[in-house]
Amino acid sequence: MRTASPAPLSMTQVLLCGAAVVTLSMGIRHGFGLWLQPITMDRGWTRENFAFALAVQNLVWGLAGPFAGMVADRFGAWRVLIAGSVFYAGGLMLMAYAQTVAGFTGSAGLLLGMAQAGTTYAIVFGVVGRNVAPERRSWAMGVTAAAGSFGQFLMVPVENWLIGGLGWQTALVILGCAALAIAPLALGLKETTQRAHAEVHTSIGDAVREAFAYPSFRLLTAGYFVCGFQVVFIGVHLPSYLKDKGLGPEVAAYALALIGLFNVFGTYIAGSLGERLPKRHILAAIYLLRAVAIVAFVLAPLSPASVYVFASVIGFLWLSTVPPTNAIIAQIFGVKYLSMLSGFVFLSHQIGSFLGVWLGGWLYDRTGSYDIVWWIAVALGVFAALVNLPVRESPIARPALAAA
Repeated sequence: MRTASPAPLSMTQVLLCGAAVVTLSMGIRHGFGLWLQPITMDRGWTRENFAFALAVQNLVWGLAGPFAGMVADRFGAWRVLIAGSVFYAGGLMLMAYAQTVAGFTGSAGLLLGMAQAGTTYAIVFGVVGRNVAPERRSWAMGVTAAAGSFGQFLMVPVENWLIGGLGWQTALVILGCAALAIAPLALGLKETTQRAHAEVHTSIGDAVREAFAYPSFRLLTAGYFVCGFQVVFIGVHLPSYLKDKGLGPEVAAYALALIGLFNVFGTYIAGSLGERLPKRHILAAIYLLRAVAIVAFVLAPLSPASVYVFASVIGFLWLSTVPPTNAIIAQIFGVKYLSMLSGFVFLSHQIGSFLGVWLGGWLYDRTGSYDIVWWIAVALGVFAALVNLPVRESPIARPALAAA
């Protein structure tokens, strides 16, 4: 006899608290590219030194993601969020005063990577998935993802102002204090007990083996690699690319803010469309349009106007992959292990992020140009569009569980 499941959290409460958490966690990290030049010039480091630390951050974020998801699914997302908040604050403050490349990599890379694994989408989406009705899940994830984009729109100009007015070190300390606000917000996502679900697995291991044996899961994972490569390369290296081309720092700041602003609309619309259209088609369209946008940007004459147009278009496509990707995972496998499975897919995203940010710095230091990486991003966009088309979105068949 099945015991009654406890009542879910209010959808309004989940969305408000989840959106606020993602606004802070994603908003802070989206501005890291603004620190590239002041830190490297002040410390006498190369761009590759800075890029490698952020590459490590993205890789650690991805590697820690599945484990953070396991803990969140088993013991509660709120506990993981509070721990992530503390790591975030500590990483930012240590990043401000690191005197060596190794120390900078440890703080900006290792600590902040673990912090982001515990405070971003995969953890929050697990709570959303368990407390929002399936027919509203894609929309709710779009709302939460849009909040991360609003955080970028809100925080990037603030971070630029803090760097210019107070210096890059003080700016990092202030952001570290702001990251601590995630902890009280986590209490609004505290689930009393893990709710019962029909899609029960006998173990976490069964869930992992089932997912990786399923071709659609592997295709989603491959596509998400491309997403990470593109957005992190652009987010970190675009400010320096524009400065190299003779444009002022305000152009980069406005561009990053526009990416955040338009991604508010892009993620919300992608989540809403996921209720009515095949999500695999939405994903394929997003990746293909990214490739077209990058080609147009690289080939067109560069000016502030062309930068703002590119930022608006790429912003609309920026994190709009997040709601359909996570909604497909929930639709195929259910929500019991959603944070963990999303963490595994996100690991692929972060391997792409590692390569995008590091390769950008490595190739720039050797060629004096970002051109090669731009064209790699185009080719990968076409690849991701193609691999998402065969994805099957229907719930996975579990004959043994159905018979039981």
